[in-house]
Amino acid sequence: MEAIILAGGFGTRLRPLTYTRAKSLLPILNKPMIVHLIETLPDEVHKVILAVNYRKDQIEKYFKEHDIGKEVVVNNEPEPLGTGGATKFAEKHITGEFFVLNSDIICSLDLDDMVLFHEKNHAIATISLWPVKNVSEFGVADVKENGNVVGFVEKPKPKDAPSNFINAGAYCLEPEVLDYIETGQLVSMEKEIFPQIINNTGRFFGYKFEGFWMDIGRISSYLDVHKLLMKKQNIESFQGKNCVVNGVLKNSCLGDNVYVGNKSKLNSVVVYDNATIEDNVVLSNCVIGENCTIGNFSNLKDVVIGEKSNIDNKALWNQKIPKGYPDKQIGNPIEK
Repeated sequence: MEAIILAGGFGTRLRPLTYTRAKSLLPILNKPMIVHLIETLPDEVHKVILAVNYRKDQIEKYFKEHDIGKEVVVNNEPEPLGTGGATKFAEKHITGEFFVLNSDIICSLDLDDMVLFHEKNHAIATISLWPVKNVSEFGVADVKENGNVVGFVEKPKPKDAPSNFINAGAYCLEPEVLDYIETGQLVSMEKEIFPQIINNTGRFFGYKFEGFWMDIGRISSYLDVHKLLMKKQNIESFQGKNCVVNGVLKNSCLGDNVYVGNKSKLNSVVVYDNATIEDNVVLSNCVIGENCTIGNFSNLKDVVIGEKSNIDNKALWNQKIPKGYPDKQIGNPIEK
């Protein structure tokens, strides 16, 4: 069995972290996001096909240097092809039923159980379904009691919603799904292919699951997934190798070779490798990039610092600049 993992996006909502690193390689508890996903794959999945575009060489280098126990194929798209086009582009690697998974989703989905559900129902396509409170923000599945999905309603009013379940981004598919997709075209699996399968076969199912589901698409969810996974491990903080911590950590994760100085306090902070947090620093809801230095007495909240940056006695402002505020000095400066 094979698994196609969609990992080609730029991750623009996670910038500046994705200026220098592929989104799928962003660390979560010091392990690349995509590796967390690969570790959930059933044993019968022997080959992982990575649909990539942006920073393809970086992804390829990582998997050449790290053995994950499965064959990995880096499938470089010449241009973005969408979920359907990327799946079709991997067709030559498919030998039977297969998964298509989004690399930026961390969840409690049991893929072994999903396969059993798929096979029991003789489905052509099975998608994961996750319950939400605000259905008006999503495309909602019209799913019957036995799991048969007969359609989707895009952002319905609550009173018009056929269910409270949305597409959770994991698909178990039969090879005939590939026949619906045109080669070399930008194709959306969700908007173009799934409706055809529903209408033509009636063998489209939804696998409901509980627990947790997080789309790591923003800095806020990137910080939140660290807190969630630490809570599940019953730890208040996580430290990589060779860290020196003289301050206080809460809900925070440190990479390798990180130094935290005296009386510094970190609350809900992710710090990448080789960073230095000097003395009397207060950080809250921050991501500190690789090889950064945060100087003495810095106080930062809701800030992302790109790699190799030095923050020391600098003023940071991320709010709206007042209307009419000049971009250069007005009047005579006082001579010192």
